[in-house]
Amino acid sequence: MQEPAQHVSPIKNWKQLLVVVVLAFAVPIAIAVIISQWVTGRSQGTNESDEDVLRRIMPVGEVQLAAGAGPKVALTGEAVYNQVCKNCHEAGVAGAPKFGDKAAWGKVIAQGQEVAVGHALSGIRAMPAKGGNPDLDNGDVERAVVFMANRGGANWKEPAALAPVAVSTSSERTGEEVVEAVCGKCHRTGEHGAPKIGDRDAWRQRAKTGYKLVLKSALRGHAGMPARGGMAELSDAEIGRAVEYMMNSGADKPVVAPAAGSAAAPAAATPEHDHATHMAAPASAPPAPASAGAAEGKKVYDTTCVVCHGAGIAGAPKVGDKAAWAPRIAQGVNVLFTHAQNGLNAMPPRGGNKELSDAQLRAAIDYMVAASK
Repeated sequence: MQEPAQHVSPIKNWKQLLVVVVLAFAVPIAIAVIISQWVTGRSQGTNESDEDVLRRIMPVGEVQLAAGAGPKVALTGEAVYNQVCKNCHEAGVAGAPKFGDKAAWGKVIAQGQEVAVGHALSGIRAMPAKGGNPDLDNGDVERAVVFMANRGGANWKEPAALAPVAVSTSSERTGEEVVEAVCGKCHRTGEHGAPKIGDRDAWRQRAKTGYKLVLKSALRGHAGMPARGGMAELSDAEIGRAVEYMMNSGADKPVVAPAAGSAAAPAAATPEHDHATHMAAPASAPPAPASAGAAEGKKVYDTTCVVCHGAGIAGAPKVGDKAAWAPRIAQGVNVLFTHAQNGLNAMPPRGGNKELSDAQLRAAIDYMVAASK
């Protein structure tokens, strides 16, 4: 009988056994590492960091929940100062009057609250309009000006906060709603030279120029009034209805806004003519006094008038701008003197310098007229 063949093991000694055991563990581990690197897109030859990998494999988009909108809360003067004005006024950057510096603020205070606020709203020299934050309401800006001025020695009063207005459920507000929510801030009190609602003398002059020219001024801004009353979200039609409402508060004849479409595109008017309509002369201007001389006129201009007329701030005609001065010169020196003496729009009486004599004021007017012909 043939004997069965014996099974010969391929492992002939303990060394071969050790190699087999090591490979049994190492190979699966190596395969797992290779697969993981392939999945994540990394290899030994790359320098990709963990952050790079996360950015590469993150979802294409993500869902974010916006914060719920609510009524805008009026800011205090101190809050506006800390958020915006402090950047320059704390250290007196670019000529800004340093916070608490009574000597520096004395010059601003001498111009009056209306002029100082007008400069803050429209910008002056290196300071941009509203300190560079167009989202601020006019009232927020004025409270900041009052806060800083009072720390510099003034005793100015903050503007009264407007009561919230119930807005109609329609897509746009009525003229009365816009006035109560926006325009009333200045037109109820006559601040910054704004014609007061119901003031027949003030609105009668504007009614003579026509609805379209008045609306154009409201849309693009004028003197101390910012474009669209400082509310960019208002539609042209809403502003048109507000203008109609205010004009009818003092006009002799009812003012009716044009049909939809025309209110948003009033007749074109040059800046000088539009501004001149807001400078309607009194029925009979008294004769202007004698001038103190050309040298004195230049001195008064350099120390007082240049603040606004040097750069055309707050709607002031820039000295040397013939187009801007032409309609004013046409009114005559008597009318110009009356405006300078009593103040007009954002310009305070005597340019904010109560110490000026009539002769000095006349001299300054003659100097600016001569330089702008």
